[in-house]
Amino acid sequence: MVIYFVRHGQTAYNKNHIVQGSGIDSSLNEKGQNQASALFEKYKQVPFDLVFTSKLQRTQQTAQPFLDTQIPHIATADINEINWGVHEGKKSTPFMITAYKDLIEKWGNNDFDARLEEGESANELQTRLNRFLDQLKSRPEKTILVFTHGRTLRCLMCLIEGKHLREMENYQHHNTGVFIVNYEANKFEVVKKNDISHLNHLT
Repeated sequence: MVIYFVRHGQTAYNKNHIVQGSGIDSSLNEKGQNQASALFEKYKQVPFDLVFTSKLQRTQQTAQPFLDTQIPHIATADINEINWGVHEGKKSTPFMITAYKDLIEKWGNNDFDARLEEGESANELQTRLNRFLDQLKSRPEKTILVFTHGRTLRCLMCLIEGKHLREMENYQHHNTGVFIVNYEANKFEVVKKNDISHLNHLT
């Protein structure tokens, strides 16, 4: 099996540095739609058997060009973005930035139950992503396309590569960045990380 993991295209929230998370169901902006189109142009010849998206429309809109070709589609909340609690829908302030940095520091010190107020912990994110990976492993399809979110991708890559969750910050992600993963004999191998070569012609 070959799995292509993709972060959604840009939204106005991304552009304006407003926190999204799982509680904000934002749409792609014009740049995000152009990114989605460029992604499709590069990968439209890949014989995808199945498309997964999160339940949030920014992933489904990024996937839409592929879905328009009648590839089967499953939407699952297991790959939604992490819930950032009371920070969602707000532009970053010095207080919020400090709270976020403190959270990342706690995760770096193995406190994976730490969370922002009313938010989700790294352990909770990991639990639902492990559930998704178990589902993925059981699929009969050979080539699968997965549209998800930035923090979710960081956690997924740790799980796929057998890294500790405190290493999440080592994984970079860009809107419509592509991670390609081979799965064979119950082992994952990441062969490409955050590829954005399809965006080279966009300004």
